[in-house]
Amino acid sequence: MPLDIDALNRSCGGAEIVAGRQFCRAELDRFRALLPGQGSFHGDLVVGCTQEAPVFQEASGEATELSLSFVNIRENAGWSSEAAKATPKMAALLAAAAEPLPEIPFIALDSDGVILVYGRDERAIEAAELLKDHLDVTVLITRPQHLEPRSKTEYPVVKGTVRAAKGWLGAFELTVDDYAQPSPSSRGEMKFGAPRNGAVSKCDIVLDLSGGAPMFPAADLRDGYLRADPGDPVSMLRAVMKARDLTGSFDKPRYVDYDAELCAHSRSRIVGCRRCLDLCPTGAITPAGDHVAISAEICAGCGQCAAVCPTGAAGYALPPADALMRRLRTLLMTYRDAGGRNAVILFHDEEHGTGLIDALARHGAGLPAHVIPVALNEVTQVGLEAIAAAFAYGAGGMLFLLRARPRHDVSGLQRTIALAEPIIAGLGYGDGLVGTIETDDPDLLGDALRVAGHGPANTARASFRPVGGKRDVQRLALRELHRAAPQPVDVIALPQGAPLGSIEVNAAGCTLCLACVSACPTGAMSADSDRPMLKFTEDACVQCGLCAATCPEKVITLKPQLDFRAATASPRIMKQEDPFDCIRCGKPFGVKSTIERVTAKLEGKHWMFKGRADRLEVLKMCEDCRVIAVTEQAFDPYGAGISERPRPRTAEDYLREAEEKGRG
Repeated sequence: MPLDIDALNRSCGGAEIVAGRQFCRAELDRFRALLPGQGSFHGDLVVGCTQEAPVFQEASGEATELSLSFVNIRENAGWSSEAAKATPKMAALLAAAAEPLPEIPFIALDSDGVILVYGRDERAIEAAELLKDHLDVTVLITRPQHLEPRSKTEYPVVKGTVRAAKGWLGAFELTVDDYAQPSPSSRGEMKFGAPRNGAVSKCDIVLDLSGGAPMFPAADLRDGYLRADPGDPVSMLRAVMKARDLTGSFDKPRYVDYDAELCAHSRSRIVGCRRCLDLCPTGAITPAGDHVAISAEICAGCGQCAAVCPTGAAGYALPPADALMRRLRTLLMTYRDAGGRNAVILFHDEEHGTGLIDALARHGAGLPAHVIPVALNEVTQVGLEAIAAAFAYGAGGMLFLLRARPRHDVSGLQRTIALAEPIIAGLGYGDGLVGTIETDDPDLLGDALRVAGHGPANTARASFRPVGGKRDVQRLALRELHRAAPQPVDVIALPQGAPLGSIEVNAAGCTLCLACVSACPTGAMSADSDRPMLKFTEDACVQCGLCAATCPEKVITLKPQLDFRAATASPRIMKQEDPFDCIRCGKPFGVKSTIERVTAKLEGKHWMFKGRADRLEVLKMCEDCRVIAVTEQAFDPYGAGISERPRPRTAEDYLREAEEKGRG
């Protein structure tokens, strides 16, 4: 592949570029000479090759002070029909590879090798025969027919049907109905004892050969749950071989960092935000009082919860949002400084996207010179903050490479794109600049990429460095996107469900009870300490809907929008009224219109207040004076007017009325 070393040296921000033809073989000593202690080189070392990474890692030995990273500039840039124009992309890829990423947090899943093989016939027992010397096997047969009795009991074979299942690798718990053990005196075929429902089985691994519906949502993503078509011997054997390896302790990434204190799920049993609950494909997220709980053991790392979380309570960890944005910053700033224009960012995952890109490079025209691939754990982890930052840094487009048949629902990504598009278009960057490519065919991928990114040039040259939580870096990215916009506007309407926006309050119906203030999890709704007043701070609103759901008068509606002035705006007064002055001490308390309305409704109409003006006066006093007045007057709410107090209805009243209706 063509390499312009001088151009790379100029573009890589002062980094020393060392070029060679075969560092992994004939020139391996040149690589060793760059290691700490071998020469004058000190600092990060980026190798422009991923194919031979094991060779370089072995050659680096135990150089613990070395920061060694790898990047594929061959399939991603050099092997292309546009390789001669790919120097800016090569420089960008090399520079971004040196951008440090935080360490990945892990949890441990421990398996002792206890496996439940669940099937419907002899094929489950055949699988157990392959596993019995490696794992602690139990076979559960659902609705068995004509099972041959075992001549030797080497593992339990029982019958039953799984009604419910929960858990993960090392901690499965299954509820079994119609459970029964076999009779040891079975002769021609296996006979079973009296069945019972509700039996519980605990195991480390589940091999499901029943051919029925999967036990879990997104079953392919549940660690320790293996499922195969009993009619496909190859699929069965593959599952058996995988099960044999599931013994021991396994490190699993903790994909999502979660802070329950920031969660806006519910308050006082009233549900507000449930974006993550609606999107999680594995069921790892469940309600837990005022917030949600995220099981790191079940989570498969799709990242959609973090992408749509409006408060930043859920944040993706592989990498965090700010680290991804810093990598995009390095990519796009290096690309434009090297002379590149209108880069299209292609987000893809390693398992699916890397293979397609490699195939396109080896057997096709390769990636266009302006298409920069960015590998992620899951493309669905990308949120609005990364999209906004990329365009602020000068990207001319953004594409997400998906499978033709995704392994899990990707509606979270589609929501993010639907949120980003009106913002990008509304600021004048252009229409249709964010989209998806859904294919498993490298040729179709190449066709789609050749027509991408040929719109008007994006001249944005933002250089901000994002650091902090998701909500903070999102605000920063949107502000910089607006500052660099070709056609900046103050307000952009957003689709329903957007995490940004305002509210509208029907002031005529609002009683200033301030229930919405108590429910608001972000402080967007606030009161005034001196007078009855409802205030709203748009920059803090996440459109969780708790205010509207809590409002007893139902006078609050959400208005999704992006107002770029909100960050510096003062709280907006939604309604204010005069306070009521205590008739005893003059202290203002409550809302004047509310006190007057309540006293008007009770005067002469309620048995407790008929003919008792002194009792109505108590309602017009502040909380302190009310206690004094009740004490001084020996106030007994039931002492006077008792004859007019309605008699409580009893069971006899209802029985008598029913009897009278029966006679009628």
